[in-house]
Amino acid sequence: MAEDVLLKEVDGKIAVLTLNRPAVMNCFNFALLHAISKEIEAINVDPAIRAVIITGAGEKAFAAGADLKERRSYTPERVKEFITMIRNLFTQIEFLKKPVIAAVNGVALGGGTELALACDIRIASQKATMGQTETRLAIIPGAGGTQRLPRLVGKGLAKELIFTGRRIDADEALRIGLVNKVVLPELLLSEAKSMAAMICEAGPIALEQAKYAINYGMETDLHTGLAIESNAYLVCIPTEDRLEGLAAFQEKRKPVYKGR
Repeated sequence: MAEDVLLKEVDGKIAVLTLNRPAVMNCFNFALLHAISKEIEAINVDPAIRAVIITGAGEKAFAAGADLKERRSYTPERVKEFITMIRNLFTQIEFLKKPVIAAVNGVALGGGTELALACDIRIASQKATMGQTETRLAIIPGAGGTQRLPRLVGKGLAKELIFTGRRIDADEALRIGLVNKVVLPELLLSEAKSMAAMICEAGPIALEQAKYAINYGMETDLHTGLAIESNAYLVCIPTEDRLEGLAAFQEKRKPVYKGR
């Protein structure tokens, strides 16, 4: 992978993607965006991988947003290309068929917070700092922040955080529901892997359909959402995994799901 801007480790059924530009706080540039997109595409069709963890290299940063030093050299057209690409990438992550956990190990500002928002679950180190700081640079969140943040923490809080560009610590992020859990820095990756391992014990088709039902159902009214849930449930009924789950329960053993 060019310059190793992204590291990939596979631990059993779990893929760990590490943003690897620690010298610049793991800021996003085109090379990193391309690398992430390539891996997400591969993971999406790899049946051996059941869950994904995204984190940052080093102890300081998860991702401190776009590489502003590099962006200063961009033409307006190149900036538009960058924004379109990062927005599409985060949507690609949000709709990946497998659950994605953000292990927020440090500073996560601008696009860093937006990457965490695109993940399904967020676990933060006690050292983490998060924020949508774009308005302080006379721009707005452009990779989904204006849409995903209010859906997660509510409109009022999202407006406050975006309008002020205020940074918040891990405890406040937990209090407002921006992250699911806060842990000691040295326990972050093990906690993320522990949660991912628990997720991997579930049926992969069921996980895919549950994620589908939640993602699409939340964007519509309750009646339509229930119909989406019903259709997703119907996909699970004829699977071998469903029968394996019933057999394992009856035989008092752990099920062995094969994703079919």
